[in-house]
Amino acid sequence: MGLSALSQQGQYGPPSSGELPASDPRRREVVEQRQLAVAAFLEAQGSDALLIERPENFAWFTAGGDASRSGSSETTAALFVTSDARVVVTSNVDSGRLFDRELYGLGFQLKERPWQEPRRQLIEDLCRGRKVAGDTGPGRTRDVADELAALRLPLSEFECDRLRALGREVAHAVEATARYLRPGRTETEIAGELAHRLLKRSIVPERLQVSADGNTRRYRWWGFGGDRAERFCILSAVGRRHGLCALATRTVSFGPPAKELRDAHYRTILMQAAGMYFSQAGLTLGEAWRRVERIYEKFDYPNEWRLADQGEAIGYHSSESVVTPGSDLRLEAGYPIAWHPSIGPALVGDTILVKGERFELLTPLEKWPRVTVKVKDMGVVRPGIYVWDDAEVASSDSILSFEGRMSDSVLE
Repeated sequence: MGLSALSQQGQYGPPSSGELPASDPRRREVVEQRQLAVAAFLEAQGSDALLIERPENFAWFTAGGDASRSGSSETTAALFVTSDARVVVTSNVDSGRLFDRELYGLGFQLKERPWQEPRRQLIEDLCRGRKVAGDTGPGRTRDVADELAALRLPLSEFECDRLRALGREVAHAVEATARYLRPGRTETEIAGELAHRLLKRSIVPERLQVSADGNTRRYRWWGFGGDRAERFCILSAVGRRHGLCALATRTVSFGPPAKELRDAHYRTILMQAAGMYFSQAGLTLGEAWRRVERIYEKFDYPNEWRLADQGEAIGYHSSESVVTPGSDLRLEAGYPIAWHPSIGPALVGDTILVKGERFELLTPLEKWPRVTVKVKDMGVVRPGIYVWDDAEVASSDSILSFEGRMSDSVLE
């Protein structure tokens, strides 16, 4: 058998039909819609083609395709898209996997070179003589990364369904890891257990934070290290699957939480509940933020928010658009938002989906203490602090509840 035949079929022959994923008509429809969106984009830009190389844009255009190697940052392919064609640019090493596992039945064409020849040369050949826009700005292409980012949201209903499933499983992994914690474990050990639970569900740990005994007070974006959790621990994960990202954060205390942690936690969920409530279609992120800022001021934390970012629109990038006082991103139904305010030793975090004047919680609580915060006419259920002791964790019947009502004057 010649080299070309081996390249096409692999050493052990072509995969059987049972090994290939079933073609998904909903996903194919989303890709067709992306093709139309790019065609309109190219016409408006006066360009002939769009070159996509960033992983988040590859995943967006393909409705969940992954061009990386084993979830790493190393990309193996680019997309060359015109008004009526979509082409995968890759090597003979990766083309089989991409078309069998990532892009099956989605109508992509292939431009392939042997692995020893640089992909950049093939890209330059495709771009020659054309006006090409791109998301990295290489060679003669014009950088339109910011414009493409604006196309990634809102999500389609197909993508929302995927994000719902992802959010549930990220929250489950965080909560299950926290419930089985015991005092004395290192942050690194805990992060390993959390990553294991995520990977078992084909979720890539995009970002993990494990903060023992208040490390977030000193380092608001602490990752994890060799410190041991003796009094309490905060676990946070951003998980990615099908290109989409979701955030969940939970706090566990070994024995009754100290007053400082408990008070800070309850105040922080007030800020978070306000952000969630005012993540409404028609408002900008900046307008939603101003309501949160008033709660910081009301509870005598006027400068706490300056120590770390508070949230962002999330999606095919873990931070599509950061919440700032001047954020002008106007929300629509189908925008996912991650709110993660912090005060002192406390950090909370969850992902929601904008649904008109209401929101949908994408990272729901399972076996976890519930805290109800009243915001105007809505009771917003938030995670409390999970308390562990030698007799195992108290059941939900004995979990302390907390209800804080924010006055309408504060929230208007």
